[in-house]
Amino acid sequence: MTTGFGLVVRFTLRDADAAGAFDELVSRTLEDIRCHEQGTVVYVNHRVPGESNVRIFYELYEDRAAFDAHEEQPHIKKFLEAREEFVSRTDVTFLERVDGKV
Repeated sequence: MTTGFGLVVRFTLRDADAAGAFDELVSRTLEDIRCHEQGTVVYVNHRVPGESNVRIFYELYEDRAAFDAHEEQPHIKKFLEAREEFVSRTDVTFLERVDGKV
């Protein structure tokens, strides 16, 4: 693996119904990510205990070019547009690896 490129995204969802619909949208999107994105190493949707309307994505790509390619995929563009119906706030943190086990 190269140096990698990662990010953590925190989504605050509008309510419980929006959270359920968001999770379904993510699951459908993940089908295409698994099939079409070789450079996407990790892409995981997490629940946060005690915060039922929060989701955390952890995303890891082989490199910045793989992330850029991810962002240009039709299924990702569709996801980015559709998620707006469910999300009240989005916070993104980009990551640079210092050390670790891969």
